[in-house]
Amino acid sequence: MEANTKQLAKRLGERIRTLRMDKGLSQEQLGERSGLHTNYVGQIERGEKNLTIESLSKIARSLGIPLEQLFHSVDPLGPETELGRIVMLLSERPVADHSLVLALMKTVFSWEEEKRK
Repeated sequence: MEANTKQLAKRLGERIRTLRMDKGLSQEQLGERSGLHTNYVGQIERGEKNLTIESLSKIARSLGIPLEQLFHSVDPLGPETELGRIVMLLSERPVADHSLVLALMKTVFSWEEEKRK
């Protein structure tokens, strides 16, 4: 693969991985939905494979998104990400609630850490 092509394949693979994870899907589940082998999905996400339009279309359909959305740059705070949805919910609340949410998050994370030990 040519250097520019490698870079594009890597960025596209990262985008597919992000979208898949945002949908709560494993590579295996995406492979089953799209009719692509799980190993092939992994290779795509690592940018190791050139994709055909057909494979891109299958992946987009399996993710429930239009094909062109695969090529949008990823905004980590965009509404399509969980973090973006959290920020949006917080932005709709009074500023006084922000510190309450932060305290709750710290408590939950601390509790989770203790539970793992």
